[in-house]
Amino acid sequence: MVVTVGTFDGVHNGHRKIIQKLKSAAQSIGGETAILTFTPHPRTVLFPDSNQVCLTTNEEKAELLSATGIDHLIVQPFNREFSLLSSDEFIREILVNSLKTKYLVVGFDHHFGKDRQGNFTSLKETGQQAGFEVEEISVEESDNHKISSTRIRQSLLDGNAGLANDLLGYQYMISGTVVKGKQLGRTIGFPTANIFHEGGKLIPKDGVYAVSIVHSGQTYYGMMNIGNRPTVNGTDRSVEVNIFDFNKDIYGEKIRVHLVQRLRDEVKFNGIDALKAQLNADAIHAKEVLHSEK
Repeated sequence: MVVTVGTFDGVHNGHRKIIQKLKSAAQSIGGETAILTFTPHPRTVLFPDSNQVCLTTNEEKAELLSATGIDHLIVQPFNREFSLLSSDEFIREILVNSLKTKYLVVGFDHHFGKDRQGNFTSLKETGQQAGFEVEEISVEESDNHKISSTRIRQSLLDGNAGLANDLLGYQYMISGTVVKGKQLGRTIGFPTANIFHEGGKLIPKDGVYAVSIVHSGQTYYGMMNIGNRPTVNGTDRSVEVNIFDFNKDIYGEKIRVHLVQRLRDEVKFNGIDALKAQLNADAIHAKEVLHSEK
């Protein structure tokens, strides 16, 4: 088995370079590929007060990794007991006994095991004894200095969806179930689908975004607002999508929204008429952006 190990939050372009190297190594030795990843994110267990948010839900990450064409995806539950495995125990119990690793591909500056004791040097030494080879992706190959989950998270929190999408290699997504809101948008000609999303998922900076929407295998286009809806005295942060040319009842159904571009900040307007005028302008702007992206 040719194996790589990591959290793979976001499954971004840097991760894809590791996966490509994994597939190349497997082809060269005639082996099968396997990715070992973890749930929940290790930081939520190791640092429970860190308020860690992720770029992908478990379902999204599994879909993205499976789409890369690997043979096996192993999702290891990460709990306090697992975190206490020493680097030697991890190699022996997981890599050797469980996965039967013959070739291991790791990213630049990879660490593992209790207190991050294990590294490329210890892997290489133990691998020689245990019968597997180890290859480290260089910082230049992985673009580690430019691409990281941390940088992507910050880009989204800053509202820079374009940069985040470039680093990810796809448009950032928010998946969830459509739930009933106060239905105020319907009364002003802009009905919205309120999305109940999985906790722990990073929600980008408040504002209005041009988006594409996938529902039941069909792609639609629209605009999304993230925020508290100050013009109508909203108090709770919500994610609402106005889907263009769409009039189906989809309450209780799942949709996936892809961020294309952030259009503006959320603003408190002087009344409903001013809000409607801005929403009309937003729709025109969003359609221009979406048309240029097709």
